[in-house]
Amino acid sequence: SRSLSPQQIQLTDQKQEFNKRPTKTGHHSLSRSFSQSSTESPSSGVETCKHAHHITSLMVLRKRAGGEKPLAGAKVVGCTHITAQTAVLIETLCALGAQCRWAACNIFSTQNAVAAALAEGGTSVFAWRGESEEDFWWCIDQCVGAETWQPNMILDDGGDLTHWIYKKYPSLFKKLKGIVEESVTGVYRLYQLSKAGRLCVPAINVNDSVTKQKFDNLYCCKESILDGLKRTTGVMFGGKQVVVCGYGEVGKGCCAALKALGAVVYITEVDPICALQACMDGFRVIKLSEVVRQIDMVITCTGNKNVVGRELLDKMKNGCIVCNMGHSNTEIDLGSLRTAELRWDRVRPQVDHVIWPDGKRIVLLAEGRLLNLSCSTVPSFVLSVTATTQALALIELSNAPEGRYKQDVYLLPKKMDEYVASLHLPTFDALLTELTDDQAKYLGISKHGPFKPNYYRWGESSLVLTQTIILHVRFKKKEVFNRKHFLNQVLT
Repeated sequence: SRSLSPQQIQLTDQKQEFNKRPTKTGHHSLSRSFSQSSTESPSSGVETCKHAHHITSLMVLRKRAGGEKPLAGAKVVGCTHITAQTAVLIETLCALGAQCRWAACNIFSTQNAVAAALAEGGTSVFAWRGESEEDFWWCIDQCVGAETWQPNMILDDGGDLTHWIYKKYPSLFKKLKGIVEESVTGVYRLYQLSKAGRLCVPAINVNDSVTKQKFDNLYCCKESILDGLKRTTGVMFGGKQVVVCGYGEVGKGCCAALKALGAVVYITEVDPICALQACMDGFRVIKLSEVVRQIDMVITCTGNKNVVGRELLDKMKNGCIVCNMGHSNTEIDLGSLRTAELRWDRVRPQVDHVIWPDGKRIVLLAEGRLLNLSCSTVPSFVLSVTATTQALALIELSNAPEGRYKQDVYLLPKKMDEYVASLHLPTFDALLTELTDDQAKYLGISKHGPFKPNYYRWGESSLVLTQTIILHVRFKKKEVFNRKHFLNQVLT
């Protein structure tokens, strides 16, 4: 990954404006699906809802940048969760000059009243809660394949939209200025394309920005995991034995919440650094196969596939709860459960009992899709951090002069992360201490930031990572990079 050069944005006040293009319908009637599945009436403007009050940084961004219209001429096609928080982001993009068309990245997370309100405000939306797999891809195709409207920017969550354009509309990449991706799954796909030399446009990896990793992934999941489990199962956590697969930022948030309510938490990990962190945080790191017969709950959050396969599902005890906090529904091997000998019983929305011939059943939540956004709500304030980072990334790509970015994956600079964080501090009446000139000179940094180098990772072993980066650069300069020698140098 490369680090972006932060763009200077002139910020002035501006009243909100909406894209007034009519919403196209067809194949499915969106208005009919909204009225059938939601009793809420769409408001005239989603940003007036209570969530806008908590998404403080986007409101500030509108006031400061609205007059400049930094997204004028941008045609953003998006595929994210369509919630009230996302609606504030979409309206902000429109207020900054963009035109938008949107589809959902998850078949269960769309809030129908929000989608209807966006459509009423002039944003073409192709989504409703409870889409089938066929509906999901139809919506993405309708969002992209308009004859009279072609996008020049992509805002993706999971990579499905980017994948679809590569598959069906590759010619669109000739006009695209870039891609902004916010999920680990989607970022992984971008790196695969880059490695294969098939990435046609610049892409910004928002997922690995500090503001996304340390706030959305950690704190959002820490608060929403319990809400999703309580709403769907009503389970009591005290004394329950829970396995959390993956101890990244999402796993850390889930484990902290479960541990606080008295659950006995085990961790599975492939990364020795994350495994060591789990050990130091007081968790036992195990293989799932060792404890699968005794556990009460399994939560996946790895971003990988087939983390929980049929062999493990067969060994689980009666009543075991199985759910996923990763982006995609690939972590639990659902295909192996859709067989003739197993019976599926839908007991309530988002809750299925998968029943074995001997009567044993497991409780599967949200069909293995993202639990918190499928079955509960997420904190608006935390999502504000990610949404602002996404907006700034789009502004950067939209305004970058030709040639600034190549066909590669880029990271946001720390300065931009710090700016986003600073926008949220007034909510807590937090006051930053300012470095003196002498202190800044002593540390070798600007007193106005950035305060950390690009390789610094909050909450991780910065010393080892710093050594790794420095050694890598040193060997690359000498052009004698030797993996074994490099590893020995890091370990010593």
